[in-house]
Amino acid sequence: MSRTPAARVAAIAALVLGTATLSGPPAGAAPAAPEPPPKTPTSVGTGGAVSSVDPYVSRIGLRVLRRGGNAADAAVAMASAAGVTEPYSAGIGGGGFFVHYDARTGDVRTIDGRETAPDRIRPDAFIDPDTGEPYEFFPDLVTSGVSVGVPGTAETWRRALQRWGTWSLDRTLQPSVRLARRGFVVDPTFRQQTLDNEERFSAIRSTRALFLPRGRAPRVGSTFRNPDLADTLARIGRLGPRRALHTGPLAREIVRTVQDPPTVRGTDLPVPPGSMTRHDLAGYQVRDQPSTVSDYRGLEVHGMRPSSSGGTGVGEALNILEQYDVAAMDDAEALHHYLEASALSFADRAAYLGDSAYVDVPVAELLDDTFAAERACRLDPDQAATKPVPAGDVTEYDGECDATGRSGAVAEDHENLETTNLTVVDRWGDVVEYTLTIEQTGGSGLVVPGRGFLLNNELTDFSLKYDRDDPNRIQPGKRPRSSMSPTIILDDGRPVLALGSPGGSTIITTVLQLVLNHVDRGMPLPEAMAAPRASQRNTPSVTAEPAFIEQYGAALEAYGHELTPSGDGLTSASDIGAATAIGIGPDGRLTAVAEPRRRGGGAAYVVRPAPAER
Repeated sequence: MSRTPAARVAAIAALVLGTATLSGPPAGAAPAAPEPPPKTPTSVGTGGAVSSVDPYVSRIGLRVLRRGGNAADAAVAMASAAGVTEPYSAGIGGGGFFVHYDARTGDVRTIDGRETAPDRIRPDAFIDPDTGEPYEFFPDLVTSGVSVGVPGTAETWRRALQRWGTWSLDRTLQPSVRLARRGFVVDPTFRQQTLDNEERFSAIRSTRALFLPRGRAPRVGSTFRNPDLADTLARIGRLGPRRALHTGPLAREIVRTVQDPPTVRGTDLPVPPGSMTRHDLAGYQVRDQPSTVSDYRGLEVHGMRPSSSGGTGVGEALNILEQYDVAAMDDAEALHHYLEASALSFADRAAYLGDSAYVDVPVAELLDDTFAAERACRLDPDQAATKPVPAGDVTEYDGECDATGRSGAVAEDHENLETTNLTVVDRWGDVVEYTLTIEQTGGSGLVVPGRGFLLNNELTDFSLKYDRDDPNRIQPGKRPRSSMSPTIILDDGRPVLALGSPGGSTIITTVLQLVLNHVDRGMPLPEAMAAPRASQRNTPSVTAEPAFIEQYGAALEAYGHELTPSGDGLTSASDIGAATAIGIGPDGRLTAVAEPRRRGGGAAYVVRPAPAER
């Protein structure tokens, strides 16, 4: 007998709030997929909060908080769940950046879990030996073993729980194990992303078997189960990442997949093999790092150090904007300043940013207010500069304007628009902002046979042309430059906002524009999240969502900006970012915000909703 609508709503609410009892299926029956929770873009309340692009992910995080776990526990549980329901954006085959605020000590610390290049990688790794020319970027180079970096996600989870968590890794991964086994309801985004990758997924035996059963993409409303991933996550929980993934049988299988991709006989795709070895996997280590810190209108903005360019990219652009009274400007004037400040920051990103273990990255100089004042001299309040603008000189600056002029260059940019992000605040005031990825939508396209997860294509984030003067040139053991920008903002030592986004190099501009909207333009956090976006990355034209062009295009064109509709050319998506954020009030009131529309809309929940939300 079917439930009444009221009963069905009550059941879904019970699942979201973690009060439902999950009984097992009848003997011999396939486990039933849990119904999708509601996509709630904004929730207000107390006691803890979560936000992600996926309602299953957010529900799992909320349950952890309600059952006594802290922010680190919830973030790891959510990240592992994202690998189940967003397998084309994240998972144990990738890497990411984890930022943590400790309410007890007031410290902000980070974990760099970025993927690394194999020790045997060569400068000509992206050159087709048969032609002597670079591989075609997509799909040839992306869909390959040579694009796969040594993954760091599972080690990030282990380290985060070791430093700040209260739950064991095994307990933290159990909700994702159950989710992978029981399955989730396919939504339009998952089906469309599968269709967008149909050609290359069809070329890999293991990938075709998992994501194109019987040769067709899963239908919207059907249940997608991944028992192989459930078994893999359970093994990682029991044994830990080192024994379960970085050594032993699974390590051998990862290496075999990279070195000899399981292609379909007769495929037209070349799928070049990679050079990763078991030694690379066994030797992988995450990096514990302090955060970058910049001051913006009395707020402390904390972000990621290199190998991410997010902390310096966001921080420098904000420092440039701080030279102006943006709050007193009209919309067009404020957005003009935002676009120009972003271009200047991206010029310096291209010139100086790379893996700091291999490159002397001038982080302090890039975040110096005096340097920002000198860079602001390049910002004409009345006219957009000709792009690309030149990089600044970090070796000699005094904050004064001069007439020196140089030519600028556009850095190679191959970062894909996917990735995922999550935000967590717990009852004790700890905060986590975590961005993780496998890079391209669908990563390398290589599923490790029988293990249920895709490997990344992060090595394509290196510059494809080898240049000894390029800080992002490919080198053995090196981490490719990233734009991931998980950010926590403090006011007088206490967190007031945590935010981040996917979106490749548009991550930096998405986070920057959200801060601009909320802090300078006075938008409430939900409005700041929903506002249309544009991204200027030191290129001749501004990439902008169609709604942004409709609303601001004419006014910004009067400044000399050229606006081009967004879209990566590979999929039907035109969204810029898919952000998450939590605002933290002085009274402990939390405003959890997810996208209302982008990527199908996200889910933001609080442990104890405010009375109006009950």
